[in-house]
Amino acid sequence: MANAGLQLLGFILAFLGWIGAIVSTAMPQWKTHSYAGDNIVTAQSIYEGLWMSCVSQSTGQIQCKVFDSLLNLNSTLQATRALMVVGILLGLIAILVATVGMKCMKCLEDDEVQKMRMAVTGGVIFLIAGLAILVATAWYGNRIVQEFYDPMTPVNARYEFGSALFIGWAAASLCLLGGALLCCSCPRKTTSYPTPRPYPKPAPSSGKDYV
Repeated sequence: MANAGLQLLGFILAFLGWIGAIVSTAMPQWKTHSYAGDNIVTAQSIYEGLWMSCVSQSTGQIQCKVFDSLLNLNSTLQATRALMVVGILLGLIAILVATVGMKCMKCLEDDEVQKMRMAVTGGVIFLIAGLAILVATAWYGNRIVQEFYDPMTPVNARYEFGSALFIGWAAASLCLLGGALLCCSCPRKTTSYPTPRPYPKPAPSSGKDYV
């Protein structure tokens, strides 16, 4: 049987990764304006996310504009949005399934094998969610790198990694690690041994005892 403490640790790590995925998806700092050029205006900071672009002034004023058209967005942004949302939804399903299979819960305590299978199923879903988040963040980050080193991209229009991207990578790692720990709850197969035969009982003595 799996260690209950290890199972609980895996659930907590995966849950924190799911929370991090939600925070990363909502944050607008997926890429920030680069200050690599000579004529960069440092009085304002420009950054973009999956849903909006923002401009932060040195005075502390922030102006954000939500992306109006969905079809007008580039394919990388659309795919990243979809993968992050899918990862969050899968994480929610994994939480519900894994909660039933936790040893500290009273659900299915009469059928321990089925209970462990529920925990393993939740861990597998967490692994899939972590992979979706990892692919989304890696794809978006690769796009930033390509545009940064593209000679056709103006220096004043280059971006670098934002804080939301790092949070997304951390969230994917936690989901993968937590899912792997939950998968360690897989019930072991019982070794099949031949059924032992009962020894025959000695027949009761019908004669008289002689001294």
